Amino acid sequence: MKNNRSPLVTIFLTVFIDMLGVGIIIPVLPALFFDPETSIISTTFSADQRSLLYGALLAVFPLLQFFGAPMLGSLSDRYGRKPVLLVSQTGTMIGYILLALAIYWQNLPLLFFSRMLPGFTGGNIAVILSSIADLSDNSSKAKNFGLVGMAFGLGFILGPTIGGILADDTVVSWFSAATPFWFTAVLTLLNVIFVIVAFPETLKKRRETKINLLTGFRNLALSFGSPNLRRIFTVVLLLSLGFTFFTQFFAVYLIQDFAYSEKSIGLLFGWVGVWLAITQGVIVPRLSKRYPPQQILTYSILGLSASLILILIPNNDLLLYALNPFVALAQGITSPNLTATISMQANEDQQGEILGINQSMQSLGQLIPPLIGGYLITINTSMPIWVGSGLILLGWVVFVVFFGPNKQSNTLDTKQL
Repeated sequence: MKNNRSPLVTIFLTVFIDMLGVGIIIPVLPALFFDPETSIISTTFSADQRSLLYGALLAVFPLLQFFGAPMLGSLSDRYGRKPVLLVSQTGTMIGYILLALAIYWQNLPLLFFSRMLPGFTGGNIAVILSSIADLSDNSSKAKNFGLVGMAFGLGFILGPTIGGILADDTVVSWFSAATPFWFTAVLTLLNVIFVIVAFPETLKKRRETKINLLTGFRNLALSFGSPNLRRIFTVVLLLSLGFTFFTQFFAVYLIQDFAYSEKSIGLLFGWVGVWLAITQGVIVPRLSKRYPPQQILTYSILGLSASLILILIPNNDLLLYALNPFVALAQGITSPNLTATISMQANEDQQGEILGINQSMQSLGQLIPPLIGGYLITINTSMPIWVGSGLILLGWVVFVVFFGPNKQSNTLDTKQL
């Protein structure tokens, strides 16, 4: 792996810049719907209507990603990782510009379109993961995928804090809710330039793949039509559903049960991000040297399910801060090892497509919770987290039955894809 050190560093920086932009919007986007001072929603809309609109806005990104990500993954197998990544990053940059304009003009339709465009072109993570798969063998995949996770964590730490500051006009008089997105657009432009200058092409063997707008549906059919794919992507879907319930509605739980402000939520998410970065930057590489991904996942998925219940126990800030790192620890270990297991199901020239299918399943898992989570909150503010834990537990059961430590993982025949 010594010869691959430079490409991995470049990949790490690319993901970090991308995730920093994603993290910046976390404290700002909800305020556009629920904060009277920054909301772009008419006062004639009720609280329930605002919640439904917010859920719909959250849903359009993974919906379009469901169509776009597998196409980008297949395109990267045909034309290479670098040109597809440039297209993806450019679409993301334009989306941030449109988002800033939507806030400035208080234009709700444009706000939705500004999330739909980068959703469709934002399958860059599948391309990044394909690049890492190109550079890795089976023994190093989990460690190298953990590198991406560490970049996620670092972006998650810094992004929300920067976003909150840039949207606060008490810091600088001309700051507004649109400022973070102008900043993020510039940041993404720098990322595009960085990819052009420093990102190496990692694809060794190009492959002709069928590409069309309905590839996402084809991937669903393929995922559940092949025994190997059906089993692993059932796990992916259940874990994505479960963890999305947590990530999208934990803030609502904090607001209603702990009276947390946006700043307090950002600080807690940053604390979790610190532990996520430590887990995937320090713990995952050490575990991957001693244990195969299947053995690690047997324990980490169960731990993730349990940790979501654990964070519902606290009734004070100190205990809340003490228990939340267990979520970061479990998720930080699970994510790269699950990606490594998925990558092992395909041949070397199929990595873009198999990881594109993975992105389709995750997009589907991120699409459903916003549509029903609002109803679950009316029952109890902690209900989405309970449901999320249960779905992850079900995913653990499926994984143990078919991919436990004593099971053999068979590589797919090329004809299956």
